[in-house]
Amino acid sequence: MKNAIRCALALLAAAGASNAVAQSNVTVYGLLDTGLVYTNNVNAAGDSATKMPSLTGSFPSRIGFRGVEDLGGGLQALFTLEAGLALDTGTMGQGNRLFGRQASIGLKGDFGTVTLGRQINMTYIATMKADVMGPNLFAIGSIDPYLPNARSDNAIGYLGNFNNFVVGATYSTGRDASAAGGPAATGCPGEVPGNSKACRQITGMLSYETPQFGLTTSYDILYGNTGAAAGLTSSDNSDKRVTASGYAKVGEAKIGAGVIDRTTRAATGLTESDLYFLGVSYPVTPFTTLDAQVARRDTKNSPNDVNMIVARLTYYFSKRTAVYGGIGRMKNSGASAVALDAGGTVGAGMTQSGVMAGLRHSF
Repeated sequence: MKNAIRCALALLAAAGASNAVAQSNVTVYGLLDTGLVYTNNVNAAGDSATKMPSLTGSFPSRIGFRGVEDLGGGLQALFTLEAGLALDTGTMGQGNRLFGRQASIGLKGDFGTVTLGRQINMTYIATMKADVMGPNLFAIGSIDPYLPNARSDNAIGYLGNFNNFVVGATYSTGRDASAAGGPAATGCPGEVPGNSKACRQITGMLSYETPQFGLTTSYDILYGNTGAAAGLTSSDNSDKRVTASGYAKVGEAKIGAGVIDRTTRAATGLTESDLYFLGVSYPVTPFTTLDAQVARRDTKNSPNDVNMIVARLTYYFSKRTAVYGGIGRMKNSGASAVALDAGGTVGAGMTQSGVMAGLRHSF
């Protein structure tokens, strides 16, 4: 009798384990993208440079792990672990973090998705469909490096889709714990006893999306603390971005446009600017896509404005593999020194032109 009970329990355990495996799914995925870029006027002497970029090509390289478990009743548990890679040297991205792009766990149901951990925030999501160039080496991320790196540490996030309306928000108790450098590292870990405002960040988004058109607005405010970058050395300092963007399909073409209003209250003073962008994506052939974009950053009460024009042509060997080439021009006014290539350099007040070419593969 005891042996029969033991056998029954073993069979039940095996059946339970088999059921758990059947309801769970873990995916390993990634993207590798790199090439060569040439830019002129990389310094005040007007020198040029040819290099393999570290931050991005047409998309930043990464490897990730994504898991989903069905808990029943329409509820799912999920996680994402995603590491950024620099193919030129083989190092980790996002301040040399193991999972610097994303590291989160959450629950998903009819109510939407709730996540905890390091995650992309609403500023990142808000511009994804209107910005036709995305995190390309030549793009609006060169003008505002935060945009393609809008992630929050120590964050709780929510995202829900209800009849074409998308609502999202994040709340971070400490925006960025890394001081290792890079566009995503601010050295502002937060979670300071007696000062809950230190390094706190709040983002929110409201969007209406259909296959033919969409409109999105978002809000993002980050508070500083001792040691943080960009002059945000006190919790009384803040960096705020308000975005409005949209996209529309016109025949085979997709047009995207938007404006990002930024107000920085730093120890060095008040800075206000508006970043405007307009782009179009057009499938020239079933295997070739042309993307082009113009942008302007208007810095208020300052001559330090920036104008950019870029274009990219992508040829798809398959759904996973593509080659691309791009050109661009960044015109700096006043003392502005915004490089055309993300993470690059340019002489102050100088106009920079560049060309790029690369290879991308996803898996």
